[in-house]
Amino acid sequence: MPGRPAMQTTADDTSQTEGMGRVIRLRPRGPAPRRAVDAGGVPVGHVPVGDLSSYERTDDGDDYRHRMITNGIAFLVCLVLVVAGVWIADTMADIRRDQDCVLSGRSNCAPVTVPARSHW
Repeated sequence: MPGRPAMQTTADDTSQTEGMGRVIRLRPRGPAPRRAVDAGGVPVGHVPVGDLSSYERTDDGDDYRHRMITNGIAFLVCLVLVVAGVWIADTMADIRRDQDCVLSGRSNCAPVTVPARSHW
């Protein structure tokens, strides 16, 4: 630019401009459009769920045997999950015990199983 002296940039000038960020101005939102609401607080003309008649039970008979088999299978699945959880917790406790032994500086941390001798 003519008439303006050339500016020299130094290390101090660049460190000041690098810290400056851009300011983005955001426009405030206007109020939400008003909808007609009935006495229950549900918008007028709004149906949250479609027709449920396809899910209605038509037969009065109860398949007791099928329900008991399903309940038995569900019980077995829950039982397997509980047994697996107890096994995992026990294994984690054993590993933690061994790790604490090694980290404390001991040398013989492996469990030793000695068979019982009969006296006869």
